[in-house]
Amino acid sequence: MDNTLVLQGNRSLVLDPKEKEKTAKLIRQLIENIGENPNREGLLKTPERVVESLRFLTRGYSENPDEVINDAVFHERHDEMIVVKDIVLYSLCEHHMLPFIGRAHVAYLPKDKIIGLSKIARLVDIFARRLQVQERLTQEIADTLHKALNPLGVGVIVEAEHLCMQMRGVQKRGSVMITSAMLGAFRDRPATREEFMSFVRHN
Repeated sequence: MDNTLVLQGNRSLVLDPKEKEKTAKLIRQLIENIGENPNREGLLKTPERVVESLRFLTRGYSENPDEVINDAVFHERHDEMIVVKDIVLYSLCEHHMLPFIGRAHVAYLPKDKIIGLSKIARLVDIFARRLQVQERLTQEIADTLHKALNPLGVGVIVEAEHLCMQMRGVQKRGSVMITSAMLGAFRDRPATREEFMSFVRHN
């Protein structure tokens, strides 16, 4: 069986065969514990598939955000706000390991450096593909971008629906959690923050 998961570009995540087998046995035991038969046809390969799925969904642990960003930072004299909105994200809630799905809106006010557009989306994906809480995810995106660019400010808003709230617990479908992280001018200047919000609201 091929133990390599192909990621973006030429990146790959090699699964150690012994660790994969060990984890698959735990998944098999879990299937038994909930009252199912892991030997029936539809579940025979489920443990291995779950292991591969979890490694893929948490592949952000295998990527270094600093390495992804640093080869795409350019010196450029541009002093207007740059906004990338509606970046789709998928993550796993660290409390129940159930998905939360949403969008990130990222903005920064450059000083003398800009970053390649696709790298902002990559940055969101790296942090989302980990066990997360939305508050930390939002802050990590903002802090990493601020560290890389040293801009006048960074603003990040994340809107997401949490299946741990919709499928279990209070079971409230359609509820959306909104978090923000505002640094520099986005925190200190209401006009800058409002400009960012107007971009986010604009369809």
